[in-house]
Amino acid sequence: MESSRKFFPAIAVLLLLVVTTEVVPSAEARECETASNRFKGMCMMVANCANVCLTEGFSGGKCSGFRRRCMCTKEC
Repeated sequence: MESSRKFFPAIAVLLLLVVTTEVVPSAEARECETASNRFKGMCMMVANCANVCLTEGFSGGKCSGFRRRCMCTKEC
């Protein structure tokens, strides 16, 4: 009985740590997307799309949607 009293505060603190890390919203930057002006054709390889977007001044790019368009990304 005595040993369970010793572990209860430790378990309670651990539980509080887990809950607070899940509840606190993160301060991540939002990511904005814009269709690439220079990419031609269907977007099949993300690396190609990302390289074209880098030349357009964006931080990256990805293939998106049913029509597989190259969407350039950057922080808003």
